[in-house]
Amino acid sequence: MASDELFASGHRGCAGCGEAIAVRMVLQAAGPNTIIANVTGCLEVMTTAYPETAWKVPWIHTAFENAAAVASGIDVALKKLGKRSGINILAFGGDGGTFDIGFQALSGMLERGNNVTYIVFDNEAYMNTGIQRCSSTPFAASTTTSPAGKVSIGKKQKKKPIASIVAAHDIPYTATAAIANYRDLKRKVKKAVDVDGPSFVHIFSPCPTGWRYPSELTVELSRMAVETGVFVLWEVEGPDLNNIKVTYRPKERKPVEKYLKMQGRFRHLFKPERRTDILNKIQKDVDEKWKWLEGLNEMAR
Repeated sequence: MASDELFASGHRGCAGCGEAIAVRMVLQAAGPNTIIANVTGCLEVMTTAYPETAWKVPWIHTAFENAAAVASGIDVALKKLGKRSGINILAFGGDGGTFDIGFQALSGMLERGNNVTYIVFDNEAYMNTGIQRCSSTPFAASTTTSPAGKVSIGKKQKKKPIASIVAAHDIPYTATAAIANYRDLKRKVKKAVDVDGPSFVHIFSPCPTGWRYPSELTVELSRMAVETGVFVLWEVEGPDLNNIKVTYRPKERKPVEKYLKMQGRFRHLFKPERRTDILNKIQKDVDEKWKWLEGLNEMAR
């Protein structure tokens, strides 16, 4: 491990954990002068089995819903003490602690303008407690609470567009990132911590346990999500969502089916019979989202 690593190896994360890879990249970009408020979830459990810790920076465990509130308190306290300069304050949340349970605290932090970078590691379900569906879970994914079967195709609702919702709070910086595009990810984290005021980075973090794929394919799955347009890399600086900038465009978008076939949670769309109707709907939704983002991007030029 390089001497400048701030996230130690030997933690209890699953082999191929996308979240662990992402955290390592985030801390490399943010640097040692960083304080982290981390919600309950996989990341907290796998890194802090007492008396051990994987964190080489100040770290505090928060309840599921309040990483943003605790990080806001740290920001205010350091300002009162005259010690705020040069310190990055990061709030870490999973998708459950951000899209659902922690959204109220997150929205409040954004509205107050606290100088905090909120980072969500999105593995698209409540993995730590048994792979239950979340508002981040994509349409037609099979989870323990949206199981696919004879009368169900899995989750019936679309994924919540959390980054767009956050950007609509008129904050200085919002971005999406993926571990396969690591230079783009680290550049966005550095930009997020350098702005004055709240910032938000949504990091796509594949989960071999919940998505049911071989652990060595984590980075490849992240890449395939971007190359198909399932997860689009973009950023917006300032309060105008019309200034959105797509930061990576595949030369030719691959069919979404290639991405879905890599995961057990979508296996029911191919066996025992091919669900062409559902596959076409998913492809159509991805195409429409891409068209919308491209339209906004053209407006910003």
